[in-house]
Amino acid sequence: MVVVTLVVTSCGMEDKTLEVEVYETSKRGNKLTRLNDFTPAAEAQKTTIILKPEQTFQTITGFGGAFTESSAYLLNKLSKKNRDIILRAYFAKDGANYSLTRTHMNSCDFSLSNYSYTPVEDDINLEHFTVEDDKDDLIPMIKDAMAMSEDGFKIFASPWTAAPWMKDNNKWVGGKLLPKYYDTWALFFSKYINAYKAEGIEIWGFTVENEPHGNGNNWESMHFSPKEMTDFVEFHLGPKLEADGYGDKIILGYDQNRAGLKEWVDEMYRNEASSKYFDGTAIHWYESTYEVFPDALQYAHNKAPNKYLIETEGCVDSEIPVWKDDTWYWKKEATDWGWAAPEDKYLHPKYSPVNRYARDIIGCLNNWVDGWVDWNMVLDKQGGPNWFKNWCVAPVIVDPELDEVYFTPLYQVMAHFSKYIRPNAKVIGVDTSNKALQVTAAKNPDGSIAVVVFNEEKTPKSFSLLLNGSITAIKIDGQALQTIMISTYN
Repeated sequence: MVVVTLVVTSCGMEDKTLEVEVYETSKRGNKLTRLNDFTPAAEAQKTTIILKPEQTFQTITGFGGAFTESSAYLLNKLSKKNRDIILRAYFAKDGANYSLTRTHMNSCDFSLSNYSYTPVEDDINLEHFTVEDDKDDLIPMIKDAMAMSEDGFKIFASPWTAAPWMKDNNKWVGGKLLPKYYDTWALFFSKYINAYKAEGIEIWGFTVENEPHGNGNNWESMHFSPKEMTDFVEFHLGPKLEADGYGDKIILGYDQNRAGLKEWVDEMYRNEASSKYFDGTAIHWYESTYEVFPDALQYAHNKAPNKYLIETEGCVDSEIPVWKDDTWYWKKEATDWGWAAPEDKYLHPKYSPVNRYARDIIGCLNNWVDGWVDWNMVLDKQGGPNWFKNWCVAPVIVDPELDEVYFTPLYQVMAHFSKYIRPNAKVIGVDTSNKALQVTAAKNPDGSIAVVVFNEEKTPKSFSLLLNGSITAIKIDGQALQTIMISTYN
């Protein structure tokens, strides 16, 4: 622990000593390492980070990752010891302490095969609805995570597609929901709540549809236009959940990349009747490997300032993860799938996976986003299993054949936020005199302040941290991420 004396001067108050803990993850090898001693360099006098706890922004919903069939299947392939190590690392208080999670309804690309909870065609009243396919892997993973979590976590669910028999193309991929099944599809959400409740799992909310623009006709998908989704929510899903006693369940619209936000939020919040049922907007990060799209995020917030704005999916979409080589995650060697149109290729240069995560989370928090959810929690050395073979990277990679586990640096990056910025924290104002340092900060419900600083440049930097007229100097390594906890501020 680094104990620093910060003198907080206020009329009628005595000086206070604040205990500050500094944790760092770096290319040099720190992994959420608590720094016990460092000597700030001279440039600390030139770089100042000013904290403004009196200036507050959004309330934090949480940070976390997704429960997928692929991750759950892999956990069941490991020894109980390694399974527990992973779940504890994600959900225990002494781990990342995830507070906001996602799962899929019906199958998704990170499933072992295509399946639906509604296997019987023309079952309009869903009398044969069943989550039996989730009971071998997915549900046990969620329940074990719940048992590991002292603080608990929220779960929202997303459908990739309805069963083919409900769609105009009768396929798993692409197509649209037939209007005659709109009420049936709304019932699907209510049935899902009931089925998971019967398993002891409470669902906090939903996104209406994962990636309603589609995904290039590759894996499970179902298309909605902004008006179609809004009509479905206003006239079918919202009223159905309300009628069934689930009006408190959160409904997030959109759920795709940020560049398209304006047309979606304009339609979702087109009037009081539609706004009533949308609790917020869900976004992904795949539009770019470096751009946060602050203007789009600001627009979405200003359109509905009292609604949620949650990043619901992001991952390193490279071909195959790199096994047990931490340095790769700090180098600009990763590349995405190459799906971008020619005119958008500039948005997708090679990138450092750590940079992509740290930059995006900080950028999101500084532009009204209140939750940030990673994609798969666990994948194998191939980047799967995935029935479509679109391999990805997860913070935890495993070799089920040898029962080995690798925590990549991405795990530590997520923990820098999820462990220290807790639900109901308030993002606070921050000023920095050195734009090379990316900074965000939040005041937790217990009064502590978490400051996250990212230095993506190769040279170490020092800075002065200023709070209410008092100052301390801190050094951050080159290519490093720090969380600084001020634990006794009120």
